[in-house]
Amino acid sequence: MGLGMKVNYPVRVAVVDKNPLVVRGLRSLFDEDGRFDVVASAHDGARLLDGLEVLSVDIVITGWIMPYCNGRELLEALSKRTGSPKVVVYTGDIGDVVPREAMELGAYAYFSKAEPPERLLYVLDSVARGSMVFPFMGKQHDQSLLNSLTNRESLMLEKLSLGMTNQELADVMAISQNTVKFHLRNVYSKLNVRNRSEAVALYYNEGASDLVNSPVSGLV
Repeated sequence: MGLGMKVNYPVRVAVVDKNPLVVRGLRSLFDEDGRFDVVASAHDGARLLDGLEVLSVDIVITGWIMPYCNGRELLEALSKRTGSPKVVVYTGDIGDVVPREAMELGAYAYFSKAEPPERLLYVLDSVARGSMVFPFMGKQHDQSLLNSLTNRESLMLEKLSLGMTNQELADVMAISQNTVKFHLRNVYSKLNVRNRSEAVALYYNEGASDLVNSPVSGLV
């Protein structure tokens, strides 16, 4: 499923992490964004599972290494329940093993704590719309892929990373939706990706700051 899924805002979010500072920081981040409402938080998976018995939650953001019930165990427990929330794994564990295992256990996304937390807002909105967001596990991409984009395509990829829809891209770039689709097909082809989620993952993985950041007018 793609980013076109209808979303009932605010999305109800639960946060679980062994570090109270992480929980507090994420709660503050989401409180400043009207799309999300933090309805529960916990410092281990076991307490979160207890809370889900009585709370309605759309997305769970969980750490991976936790006492009592870690990220793996939490995903296993949720897989046995009907109507379970979607899960985003948020961890400092670096490498391919955790995202691959999280995906196999039914998680919708993986996001590294090494990334700026603000980008997590894009991931959550994408998951709420039905997309899965994972890094390019075990694949190597050359920076020249990003450099192959025109200024207009680079700007479009930057806007995609903010979670913009095709209509929003059309409005901000003063072009038609058909033209947006044409440019997106070119972007996906040049980056050797299948969809916008993979394009945004590559954008983050290969260094977003290196992309052209030009005004809309005059782009080619």
